[in-house]
Amino acid sequence: MADDALISIEVVYARAQAQDVVTLQVREGASVSETIALSGLMGRYPELADAKVGIFGRVVPPDTRVRDGDRVELYRALVADPKHARRRRAERAS
Repeated sequence: MADDALISIEVVYARAQAQDVVTLQVREGASVSETIALSGLMGRYPELADAKVGIFGRVVPPDTRVRDGDRVELYRALVADPKHARRRRAERAS
């Protein structure tokens, strides 16, 4: 394939209220971090500076190469410890 071939991907940040989805055409061989930078989401959401990233729900390193049709996801920090939240729900149900 040509070095300048373009592929389509989505970069997604799911906030508590809504999700922000950016569809991009990027060069084949682009990394997850490059696609996130091109999406502009980091500029809109400064809290994403240390966010984990993934493709289709699977955490990946930022240098992972994207493929055509990938959905790059930015994960927000948990608000509560899941174990603690389950314990509280179980106590209320008793």
